[in-house]
Amino acid sequence: MDVRRLHPAWLLGGLTIAVCGCAVTVSATSSSSPGAAQVTTTVAAVSTEPAPTTTTTAAPAAPAPVEAAVIEAPVTDAPVTEETPAPGPTLPPGAVPVAQMDVALPALGSSDGADTQRMQQRLLDLGFWLQSTDGTYGLTTRQAVMAFQKYSGIEATGEVDYITAAFLNQSTLRARASTASGTLVEVDKQRQILFVVQDGVTAWVFNASTGNDQPYEEADQNDPGETQRGVAITPEGWFKTDRERPEGWWEGDLGQIYRPKYFKGGIAVHGSNKVPNYAASHGCVRVSVPAMDFIWDAGLIPLRTPVWVHS
Repeated sequence: MDVRRLHPAWLLGGLTIAVCGCAVTVSATSSSSPGAAQVTTTVAAVSTEPAPTTTTTAAPAAPAPVEAAVIEAPVTDAPVTEETPAPGPTLPPGAVPVAQMDVALPALGSSDGADTQRMQQRLLDLGFWLQSTDGTYGLTTRQAVMAFQKYSGIEATGEVDYITAAFLNQSTLRARASTASGTLVEVDKQRQILFVVQDGVTAWVFNASTGNDQPYEEADQNDPGETQRGVAITPEGWFKTDRERPEGWWEGDLGQIYRPKYFKGGIAVHGSNKVPNYAASHGCVRVSVPAMDFIWDAGLIPLRTPVWVHS
């Protein structure tokens, strides 16, 4: 008999089969004689689930260790972190930054007043020498404006028009010479300006007037009856100041010169009452009289100072 197919209790003939949780009980009762003894047999329960099958499988072999790829980080001189700001623009050698104007300068022409005073200070900040920030549009202010216009490549009128005011407002670097090393005087014949350079940094810029490259024939101021002839050339190249006259006006062969500093024969940097916006001298380098006083008083061009003249 397949016990697994039996319901919990079946009556077949004289047998009573009861399936309990763990055993099967079989009771037999004789049908031939009443009151016959009942026989009870207990059979161990047969599980209806197949016996579990145990399969032993060898553990897989551990994989061979794989070396992790090594990625080298790029080497930098200054790694950028959250605390390290990104580098800013690199300034040219000898450049000195200047703050922008808080309030823009107007086209003030050549008038006096508070705007002229601000303009004078702006010129000084940009490296163009003038005598005072008194708000008066005088000689050295006009000379400084003219030097700034020449340096900027705009018409050198000596007055602050709209274009000049715009350049003054927009300039963010102090004026600088062509050279960015050493201590010297640099004369730019093309732009007609003079730079004083100290340790590679341009200290000051002055309006200047050099030789006009034209032939001349004039009376000798020191020898009556004699005539001076030549070509008004300011020689180019490298020179050094080799003599000077510290006080007042001196009578040169072609006119008066003020406190000259000679750098090649009779060619000198000197003060003059006439320093226009063009080349006008016989060969010397003219600056204004107040500018020449400042050069002397500040000790800007001592003897043996290199002088570089170029165009």
